Amino acid sequence: MSATETSLESSLQQLKCHFTWNLIEEEESLDEFEDKVFNVYEFLNSEFTATLCNILAYVKQRQGDNEAALECLGQAADFIQREYADQAEIRSLVTWGNYAWVYYHMGRLTEAQAYVDKVRQVCKKFASPYRIERPELDGEEGWARLKCTKNLNERGKVCFEKALEKSPRNPEFTEGWAIAISRLDYRPASQDPIEPLKQAIALNGDNQYVKVLLALKLQKTYEVDRAERLVEEALEKAPDATDVLRMAAKFYQKKGVLDKAIELLGKVSECLPNNAYVHFHIGCLYRSKVLQRLNIRASEISEEREKSVDLVERAVCHLKKAHELNGSLVHVCSYLAGLYAMADQFEQADYYFQKEFSKPLAPAAKQLLHLRYANFQLYQMKCEDEAIHHFMEGMKIKQESKEKEKMKYKLQKIAHGRLSKNDSDPKALHVLMFLREMSKGGLHPAAPLHEAEE
Repeated sequence: MSATETSLESSLQQLKCHFTWNLIEEEESLDEFEDKVFNVYEFLNSEFTATLCNILAYVKQRQGDNEAALECLGQAADFIQREYADQAEIRSLVTWGNYAWVYYHMGRLTEAQAYVDKVRQVCKKFASPYRIERPELDGEEGWARLKCTKNLNERGKVCFEKALEKSPRNPEFTEGWAIAISRLDYRPASQDPIEPLKQAIALNGDNQYVKVLLALKLQKTYEVDRAERLVEEALEKAPDATDVLRMAAKFYQKKGVLDKAIELLGKVSECLPNNAYVHFHIGCLYRSKVLQRLNIRASEISEEREKSVDLVERAVCHLKKAHELNGSLVHVCSYLAGLYAMADQFEQADYYFQKEFSKPLAPAAKQLLHLRYANFQLYQMKCEDEAIHHFMEGMKIKQESKEKEKMKYKLQKIAHGRLSKNDSDPKALHVLMFLREMSKGGLHPAAPLHEAEE
Protein backbone atom coordinates (compact mmCIF):
# COMPACT_ATOMS: atom_id res chain seq x y z
CA MET A 1 0.00 0.00 0.00
CA SER A 2 1.44 3.39 -1.03
CA ALA A 3 1.93 6.24 1.42
CA THR A 4 -0.89 8.15 -0.30
CA GLU A 5 -3.27 5.20 0.04
CA THR A 6 -2.29 4.70 3.69
CA SER A 7 -2.92 8.36 4.43
CA LEU A 8 -6.31 8.20 2.68
CA GLU A 9 -7.35 5.10 4.63
CA SER A 10 -6.40 6.81 7.89
CA SER A 11 -8.56 9.80 6.95
CA LEU A 12 -11.49 7.58 5.96
CA GLN A 13 -11.46 5.87 9.35
CA GLN A 14 -11.99 9.24 11.04
CA LEU A 15 -15.15 10.14 9.09
CA LYS A 16 -18.61 10.00 10.68
CA CYS A 17 -20.58 7.88 8.24
CA HIS A 18 -22.17 4.48 7.76
CA PHE A 19 -18.86 2.81 6.92
CA THR A 20 -17.38 3.69 10.33
CA TRP A 21 -20.45 2.99 12.50
CA ASN A 22 -20.11 -0.84 12.50
CA LEU A 23 -23.74 -1.40 11.57
CA ILE A 24 -23.45 -5.11 10.73
CA GLU A 25 -23.43 -7.19 13.89
CA GLU A 26 -20.81 -9.89 14.30
CA GLU A 27 -23.17 -12.87 14.23
CA GLU A 28 -25.15 -11.89 11.15
CA SER A 29 -24.48 -12.38 7.46
CA LEU A 30 -24.73 -9.70 4.81
CA ASP A 31 -27.96 -11.31 3.59
CA GLU A 32 -29.46 -11.09 7.10
CA PHE A 33 -28.38 -7.45 7.34
CA GLU A 34 -29.90 -6.61 3.97
CA ASP A 35 -33.12 -8.37 4.95
CA LYS A 36 -33.47 -6.25 8.09
CA VAL A 37 -32.86 -3.00 6.23
CA PHE A 38 -35.24 -3.69 3.36
CA ASN A 39 -37.95 -5.81 4.97
CA VAL A 40 -38.05 -5.97 8.75
CA TYR A 41 -38.19 -2.51 10.28
CA GLU A 42 -41.25 -0.46 9.43
CA PHE A 43 -40.34 3.20 9.85
CA LEU A 44 -38.32 5.65 7.76
CA ASN A 45 -40.67 6.39 4.90
CA SER A 46 -40.52 9.52 2.76
CA GLU A 47 -39.87 11.96 5.62
CA PHE A 48 -36.25 10.78 5.87
CA THR A 49 -35.36 10.40 2.21
CA ALA A 50 -31.70 11.41 2.54
CA THR A 51 -31.20 9.20 5.58
CA LEU A 52 -32.71 6.19 3.86
CA CYS A 53 -30.75 6.79 0.65
CA ASN A 54 -27.50 6.84 2.64
CA ILE A 55 -28.42 3.56 4.36
CA LEU A 56 -29.31 1.96 1.03
CA ALA A 57 -26.03 3.18 -0.47
CA TYR A 58 -24.15 1.45 2.35
CA VAL A 59 -26.08 -1.79 1.78
CA LYS A 60 -25.54 -1.67 -1.99
CA GLN A 61 -21.80 -1.15 -1.59
CA ARG A 62 -21.56 -4.05 0.85
CA GLN A 63 -23.35 -6.16 -1.77
CA GLY A 64 -20.71 -5.13 -4.30
CA ASP A 65 -23.03 -2.92 -6.36
CA ASN A 66 -20.98 0.28 -6.27
CA GLU A 67 -22.83 1.99 -9.13
CA ALA A 68 -26.16 1.56 -7.35
CA ALA A 69 -24.53 2.91 -4.18
CA LEU A 70 -23.39 6.04 -6.02
CA GLU A 71 -26.88 6.47 -7.44
CA CYS A 72 -28.39 6.35 -3.94
CA LEU A 73 -25.85 8.88 -2.67
CA GLY A 74 -26.72 11.17 -5.58
CA GLN A 75 -30.38 11.02 -4.54
CA ALA A 76 -29.42 11.82 -0.95
CA ALA A 77 -27.32 14.79 -2.07
CA ASP A 78 -30.14 16.16 -4.25
CA PHE A 79 -32.65 15.86 -1.41
CA ILE A 80 -30.35 17.66 1.04
CA GLN A 81 -29.82 20.56 -1.38
CA ARG A 82 -33.56 20.81 -1.94
CA GLU A 83 -34.84 20.43 1.62
CA TYR A 84 -31.96 21.71 3.78
CA ALA A 85 -30.45 24.49 1.68
CA ASP A 86 -29.54 26.54 4.78
CA GLN A 87 -27.83 23.51 6.43
CA ALA A 88 -26.52 21.83 3.30
CA GLU A 89 -22.86 21.63 4.33
CA ILE A 90 -23.46 20.05 7.74
CA ARG A 91 -26.24 17.80 6.46
CA SER A 92 -23.98 16.61 3.62
CA LEU A 93 -21.06 15.43 5.76
CA VAL A 94 -22.36 11.87 6.19
CA THR A 95 -23.18 11.60 2.47
CA TRP A 96 -19.75 12.91 1.49
CA GLY A 97 -18.12 10.43 3.88
CA ASN A 98 -20.07 7.60 2.26
CA TYR A 99 -19.06 8.86 -1.20
CA ALA A 100 -15.42 8.75 -0.13
CA TRP A 101 -15.72 5.17 1.09
CA VAL A 102 -17.54 3.93 -2.01
CA TYR A 103 -14.94 5.49 -4.33
CA TYR A 104 -12.18 4.02 -2.14
CA HIS A 105 -13.66 0.53 -2.49
CA MET A 106 -13.87 1.08 -6.26
CA GLY A 107 -10.17 1.94 -6.34
CA ARG A 108 -10.93 5.48 -7.54
CA LEU A 109 -8.66 7.11 -4.99
CA THR A 110 -8.65 10.58 -6.53
CA GLU A 111 -12.43 10.90 -6.18
CA ALA A 112 -12.27 9.40 -2.69
CA GLN A 113 -9.68 11.98 -1.66
CA ALA A 114 -11.80 14.76 -3.16
CA TYR A 115 -14.73 13.89 -0.87
CA VAL A 116 -12.43 13.53 2.15
CA ASP A 117 -11.20 17.04 1.37
CA LYS A 118 -14.79 18.35 1.18
CA VAL A 119 -15.41 16.98 4.68
CA ARG A 120 -12.14 18.46 5.94
CA GLN A 121 -12.97 21.92 4.57
CA VAL A 122 -16.19 22.02 6.58
CA CYS A 123 -14.68 20.52 9.74
CA LYS A 124 -11.82 23.05 9.68
CA LYS A 125 -14.38 25.76 10.41
CA PHE A 126 -14.94 24.00 13.75
CA ALA A 127 -11.21 23.45 14.42
CA SER A 128 -11.45 19.72 13.73
CA PRO A 129 -9.82 17.75 10.88
CA TYR A 130 -12.42 15.16 9.87
CA ARG A 131 -15.22 14.91 12.43
CA ILE A 132 -17.28 17.38 14.43
CA GLU A 133 -19.85 17.13 17.18
CA ARG A 134 -23.13 18.27 15.66
CA PRO A 135 -26.71 17.17 16.46
CA GLU A 136 -27.41 16.49 12.77
CA LEU A 137 -24.62 13.91 12.69
CA ASP A 138 -25.73 12.31 15.95
CA GLY A 139 -29.25 12.12 14.51
CA GLU A 140 -28.03 10.44 11.32
CA GLU A 141 -26.14 7.84 13.33
CA GLY A 142 -29.18 7.29 15.54
CA TRP A 143 -31.48 6.64 12.57
CA ALA A 144 -28.90 4.32 10.99
CA ARG A 145 -28.68 2.26 14.17
CA LEU A 146 -32.46 2.03 14.58
CA LYS A 147 -32.88 1.01 10.96
CA CYS A 148 -29.97 -1.40 10.70
CA THR A 149 -29.30 -2.97 14.07
CA LYS A 150 -31.30 -5.39 16.17
CA ASN A 151 -29.36 -5.36 19.43
CA LEU A 152 -27.96 -1.83 19.53
CA ASN A 153 -31.10 0.24 20.13
CA GLU A 154 -29.50 1.48 23.35
CA ARG A 155 -26.71 3.02 21.24
CA GLY A 156 -29.33 4.63 19.00
CA LYS A 157 -31.04 6.13 22.05
CA VAL A 158 -27.71 7.59 23.20
CA CYS A 159 -27.18 9.18 19.77
CA PHE A 160 -30.54 10.95 19.92
CA GLU A 161 -29.95 12.02 23.53
CA LYS A 162 -26.67 13.63 22.43
CA ALA A 163 -28.48 15.39 19.59
CA LEU A 164 -31.19 16.66 21.95
CA GLU A 165 -28.58 18.04 24.36
CA LYS A 166 -27.45 20.37 21.58
CA SER A 167 -30.87 20.88 19.98
CA PRO A 168 -33.62 20.46 22.61
CA ARG A 169 -37.21 19.98 21.43
CA ASN A 170 -36.11 19.15 17.90
CA PRO A 171 -39.02 17.10 16.43
CA GLU A 172 -36.83 14.74 14.41
CA PHE A 173 -34.46 13.88 17.26
CA THR A 174 -37.31 13.61 19.78
CA GLU A 175 -39.05 11.15 17.47
CA GLY A 176 -35.92 9.02 17.12
CA TRP A 177 -35.36 9.09 20.88
CA ALA A 178 -38.97 8.02 21.52
CA ILE A 179 -38.79 5.17 18.99
CA ALA A 180 -35.54 3.92 20.54
CA ILE A 181 -37.07 3.94 24.02
CA SER A 182 -40.20 2.17 22.77
CA ARG A 183 -37.98 -0.60 21.42
CA LEU A 184 -36.23 -0.93 24.76
CA ASP A 185 -39.29 -0.85 27.03
CA TYR A 186 -39.12 -4.62 27.63
CA ARG A 187 -36.02 -4.03 29.73
CA PRO A 188 -36.81 -3.59 33.45
CA ALA A 189 -34.49 -0.61 33.85
CA SER A 190 -35.65 1.15 30.69
CA GLN A 191 -37.54 4.41 30.64
CA ASP A 192 -41.31 4.28 30.16
CA PRO A 193 -41.83 5.07 26.44
CA ILE A 194 -45.28 6.68 26.83
CA GLU A 195 -44.10 10.17 27.81
CA PRO A 196 -41.34 10.34 25.15
CA LEU A 197 -43.87 9.28 22.49
CA LYS A 198 -46.30 11.95 23.69
CA GLN A 199 -43.50 14.53 23.46
CA ALA A 200 -42.74 13.47 19.89
CA ILE A 201 -46.40 13.85 18.91
CA ALA A 202 -46.63 17.25 20.63
CA LEU A 203 -43.68 18.49 18.56
CA ASN A 204 -44.92 16.94 15.31
CA GLY A 205 -48.60 16.07 15.22
CA ASP A 206 -48.27 14.89 11.62
CA ASN A 207 -46.17 11.85 12.52
CA GLN A 208 -48.75 9.08 12.27
CA TYR A 209 -46.29 6.23 12.87
CA VAL A 210 -45.46 7.53 16.35
CA LYS A 211 -49.18 7.83 17.12
CA VAL A 212 -49.66 4.12 16.45
CA LEU A 213 -46.56 3.30 18.51
CA LEU A 214 -48.11 5.26 21.39
CA ALA A 215 -51.40 3.43 20.87
CA LEU A 216 -49.64 0.07 21.22
CA LYS A 217 -48.07 1.17 24.50
CA LEU A 218 -51.38 2.56 25.82
CA GLN A 219 -53.05 -0.72 24.87
CA LYS A 220 -50.78 -2.44 27.39
CA THR A 221 -52.00 -0.08 30.12
CA TYR A 222 -55.64 -0.86 29.22
CA GLU A 223 -56.31 2.64 27.87
CA VAL A 224 -57.96 0.89 24.94
CA ASP A 225 -60.44 3.58 23.83
CA ARG A 226 -57.79 6.30 23.76
CA ALA A 227 -55.39 3.97 21.96
CA GLU A 228 -57.96 3.08 19.29
CA ARG A 229 -58.75 6.75 18.64
CA LEU A 230 -55.05 7.34 17.93
CA VAL A 231 -54.92 4.39 15.53
CA GLU A 232 -58.06 5.53 13.69
CA GLU A 233 -56.67 9.05 13.39
CA ALA A 234 -53.35 7.76 12.06
CA LEU A 235 -55.07 5.55 9.47
CA GLU A 236 -57.32 8.40 8.38
CA LYS A 237 -54.40 10.79 7.87
CA ALA A 238 -51.94 8.26 6.42
CA PRO A 239 -54.07 5.58 4.75
CA ASP A 240 -51.28 4.35 2.46
CA ALA A 241 -48.22 4.59 4.72
CA THR A 242 -46.91 1.02 5.04
CA ASP A 243 -45.23 1.63 8.41
CA VAL A 244 -48.49 2.95 9.88
CA LEU A 245 -50.52 0.09 8.38
CA ARG A 246 -48.15 -2.58 9.72
CA MET A 247 -48.17 -1.19 13.24
CA ALA A 248 -51.94 -0.64 13.18
CA ALA A 249 -52.33 -4.31 12.17
CA LYS A 250 -50.37 -5.28 15.29
CA PHE A 251 -52.74 -3.16 17.37
CA TYR A 252 -55.85 -4.87 16.01
CA GLN A 253 -54.21 -8.31 16.28
CA LYS A 254 -53.55 -7.70 19.99
CA LYS A 255 -57.13 -6.52 20.36
CA GLY A 256 -58.32 -9.76 18.78
CA VAL A 257 -59.85 -8.11 15.70
CA LEU A 258 -58.07 -10.39 13.25
CA ASP A 259 -60.12 -9.49 10.17
CA LYS A 260 -59.17 -5.81 10.54
CA ALA A 261 -55.50 -6.74 10.95
CA ILE A 262 -55.67 -8.92 7.82
CA GLU A 263 -57.36 -6.10 5.88
CA LEU A 264 -54.60 -3.62 6.82
CA LEU A 265 -51.79 -6.03 5.99
CA GLY A 266 -53.50 -6.81 2.69
CA LYS A 267 -52.99 -3.14 1.76
CA VAL A 268 -49.33 -3.41 2.78
CA SER A 269 -48.83 -6.51 0.62
CA GLU A 270 -50.18 -4.60 -2.38
CA CYS A 271 -47.38 -2.04 -1.89
CA LEU A 272 -44.75 -4.59 -0.79
CA PRO A 273 -45.64 -7.78 -2.68
CA ASN A 274 -42.23 -9.34 -2.09
CA ASN A 275 -41.93 -8.70 1.65
CA ALA A 276 -41.74 -12.13 3.30
CA TYR A 277 -42.56 -10.74 6.74
CA VAL A 278 -45.84 -9.23 5.58
CA HIS A 279 -46.94 -12.53 4.02
CA PHE A 280 -45.78 -14.41 7.13
CA HIS A 281 -47.80 -12.08 9.37
CA ILE A 282 -50.93 -12.47 7.20
CA GLY A 283 -50.47 -16.24 7.15
CA CYS A 284 -50.16 -16.28 10.95
CA LEU A 285 -53.36 -14.27 11.30
CA TYR A 286 -55.28 -16.72 9.11
CA ARG A 287 -53.70 -19.56 11.12
CA SER A 288 -55.00 -17.93 14.33
CA LYS A 289 -58.48 -17.85 12.83
CA VAL A 290 -58.13 -21.56 11.97
CA LEU A 291 -57.10 -22.38 15.53
CA GLN A 292 -60.11 -20.47 16.86
CA ARG A 293 -62.35 -22.82 14.86
CA LEU A 294 -60.76 -26.08 15.98
CA ASN A 295 -63.54 -26.59 18.52
CA ILE A 296 -66.25 -26.58 15.84
CA ARG A 297 -68.02 -29.92 16.09
CA ALA A 298 -68.46 -32.16 13.07
CA SER A 299 -72.23 -31.96 13.54
CA GLU A 300 -72.25 -28.23 12.85
CA ILE A 301 -73.36 -26.95 9.48
CA SER A 302 -71.14 -27.65 6.51
CA GLU A 303 -70.88 -23.93 5.70
CA GLU A 304 -68.82 -23.39 8.87
CA ARG A 305 -66.53 -26.30 7.95
CA GLU A 306 -66.09 -24.85 4.47
CA LYS A 307 -65.03 -21.55 6.03
CA SER A 308 -62.37 -23.40 8.01
CA VAL A 309 -61.06 -25.05 4.84
CA ASP A 310 -60.94 -21.66 3.13
CA LEU A 311 -59.01 -20.15 6.05
CA VAL A 312 -56.49 -23.01 5.95
CA GLU A 313 -55.97 -22.45 2.22
CA ARG A 314 -55.45 -18.71 2.73
CA ALA A 315 -53.00 -19.29 5.58
CA VAL A 316 -51.05 -21.84 3.51
CA CYS A 317 -50.96 -19.49 0.50
CA HIS A 318 -49.36 -16.63 2.45
CA LEU A 319 -47.00 -18.81 4.48
CA LYS A 320 -45.75 -20.57 1.34
CA LYS A 321 -45.17 -17.18 -0.27
CA ALA A 322 -43.21 -16.07 2.80
CA HIS A 323 -41.14 -19.25 2.63
CA GLU A 324 -40.43 -18.75 -1.09
CA LEU A 325 -39.25 -15.18 -0.43
CA ASN A 326 -37.20 -16.01 2.66
CA GLY A 327 -36.40 -19.65 3.33
CA SER A 328 -34.71 -18.91 6.67
CA LEU A 329 -37.78 -17.56 8.47
CA VAL A 330 -38.24 -19.47 11.73
CA HIS A 331 -41.57 -21.27 12.35
CA VAL A 332 -42.97 -20.80 8.85
CA CYS A 333 -42.40 -24.44 7.84
CA SER A 334 -43.74 -25.85 11.11
CA TYR A 335 -46.83 -23.65 10.77
CA LEU A 336 -47.32 -24.97 7.24
CA ALA A 337 -46.84 -28.50 8.54
CA GLY A 338 -49.48 -27.98 11.20
CA LEU A 339 -51.96 -26.57 8.70
CA TYR A 340 -51.44 -29.48 6.32
CA ALA A 341 -51.93 -31.85 9.24
CA MET A 342 -55.26 -30.18 10.03
CA ALA A 343 -56.23 -30.73 6.40
CA ASP A 344 -55.24 -34.44 6.68
CA GLN A 345 -52.47 -33.94 4.12
CA PHE A 346 -49.93 -35.83 6.20
CA GLU A 347 -47.26 -36.29 3.53
CA GLN A 348 -47.07 -32.53 2.97
CA ALA A 349 -47.11 -31.97 6.72
CA ASP A 350 -44.12 -34.27 7.24
CA TYR A 351 -42.30 -32.61 4.33
CA TYR A 352 -42.50 -29.18 5.96
CA PHE A 353 -41.61 -30.53 9.41
CA GLN A 354 -38.42 -32.00 7.93
CA LYS A 355 -37.62 -28.68 6.21
CA GLU A 356 -37.91 -26.92 9.57
CA PHE A 357 -35.64 -29.52 11.22
CA SER A 358 -33.03 -28.85 8.51
CA LYS A 359 -32.67 -25.20 9.59
CA PRO A 360 -30.10 -23.97 12.13
CA LEU A 361 -32.50 -23.31 15.01
CA ALA A 362 -32.00 -21.71 18.42
CA PRO A 363 -32.51 -24.13 21.35
CA ALA A 364 -35.98 -22.78 22.23
CA ALA A 365 -37.17 -23.01 18.62
CA LYS A 366 -35.79 -26.53 18.20
CA GLN A 367 -37.43 -27.67 21.44
CA LEU A 368 -40.80 -26.30 20.29
CA LEU A 369 -40.36 -28.03 16.94
CA HIS A 370 -39.75 -31.39 18.63
CA LEU A 371 -42.94 -30.90 20.65
CA ARG A 372 -45.01 -30.06 17.57
CA TYR A 373 -43.62 -32.94 15.54
CA ALA A 374 -44.09 -35.40 18.42
CA ASN A 375 -47.73 -34.31 18.73
CA PHE A 376 -48.14 -34.80 14.98
CA GLN A 377 -46.73 -38.33 15.21
CA LEU A 378 -48.84 -39.14 18.27
CA TYR A 379 -52.21 -37.78 17.22
CA GLN A 380 -52.23 -37.69 13.41
CA MET A 381 -49.84 -40.50 12.42
CA LYS A 382 -50.69 -42.69 15.46
CA CYS A 383 -46.99 -43.51 15.78
CA GLU A 384 -46.32 -43.54 19.51
CA ASP A 385 -42.70 -44.72 19.25
CA GLU A 386 -41.75 -41.82 16.98
CA ALA A 387 -43.59 -39.41 19.26
CA ILE A 388 -41.67 -40.73 22.29
CA HIS A 389 -38.38 -40.24 20.43
CA HIS A 390 -39.10 -36.58 19.69
CA PHE A 391 -40.49 -35.81 23.15
CA MET A 392 -37.22 -37.17 24.54
CA GLU A 393 -35.07 -35.28 22.04
CA GLY A 394 -36.88 -32.06 22.96
CA MET A 395 -36.34 -32.68 26.66
CA LYS A 396 -32.60 -33.22 26.14
CA ILE A 397 -32.26 -29.61 24.98
CA LYS A 398 -30.96 -27.49 27.83
CA GLN A 399 -33.80 -24.99 27.81
CA GLU A 400 -36.24 -24.74 30.71
CA SER A 401 -39.64 -23.89 29.27
CA LYS A 402 -43.34 -24.68 29.34
CA GLU A 403 -42.73 -26.82 26.23
CA LYS A 404 -40.30 -28.96 28.20
CA GLU A 405 -42.90 -29.42 30.95
CA LYS A 406 -45.49 -30.42 28.36
CA MET A 407 -43.14 -33.05 26.92
CA LYS A 408 -42.40 -34.39 30.39
CA TYR A 409 -46.15 -34.70 31.08
CA LYS A 410 -46.79 -36.42 27.74
CA LEU A 411 -43.99 -38.95 28.35
CA GLN A 412 -45.29 -39.70 31.83
CA LYS A 413 -48.81 -40.21 30.50
CA ILE A 414 -47.63 -42.50 27.69
CA ALA A 415 -45.43 -44.55 30.04
CA HIS A 416 -48.15 -45.01 32.66
CA GLY A 417 -50.68 -45.87 29.96
CA ARG A 418 -48.41 -48.60 28.59
CA LEU A 419 -47.61 -49.97 32.05
CA SER A 420 -51.32 -50.21 32.87
CA LYS A 421 -51.53 -52.75 30.04
CA ASN A 422 -48.16 -54.44 30.65
CA ASP A 423 -46.28 -53.69 33.87
CA SER A 424 -42.99 -54.83 32.28
CA ASP A 425 -43.32 -52.85 29.03
CA PRO A 426 -39.65 -52.16 28.10
CA LYS A 427 -40.29 -48.86 26.31
CA ALA A 428 -42.37 -47.51 29.20
CA LEU A 429 -39.64 -48.47 31.68
CA HIS A 430 -37.03 -46.84 29.46
CA VAL A 431 -39.06 -43.63 29.35
CA LEU A 432 -39.41 -43.53 33.14
CA MET A 433 -35.66 -44.17 33.53
CA PHE A 434 -35.01 -41.34 31.10
CA LEU A 435 -37.26 -38.98 33.07
CA ARG A 436 -35.53 -39.90 36.34
CA GLU A 437 -32.13 -39.17 34.80
CA MET A 438 -33.34 -35.85 33.40
CA SER A 439 -34.80 -34.85 36.78
CA LYS A 440 -31.34 -35.38 38.31
CA GLY A 441 -29.88 -33.00 35.74
CA GLY A 442 -27.53 -35.69 34.50
CA LEU A 443 -25.48 -34.97 31.39
CA HIS A 444 -26.04 -38.52 30.16
CA PRO A 445 -29.76 -39.35 29.98
CA ALA A 446 -30.98 -42.91 29.78
CA ALA A 447 -29.25 -45.20 27.31
CA PRO A 448 -30.94 -45.90 23.99
CA LEU A 449 -33.73 -48.45 24.22
CA HIS A 450 -31.82 -51.34 22.64
CA GLU A 451 -29.08 -50.95 25.30
CA ALA A 452 -31.64 -50.74 28.12
CA GLU A 453 -33.22 -53.96 26.97
CA GLU A 454 -29.99 -55.95 26.92
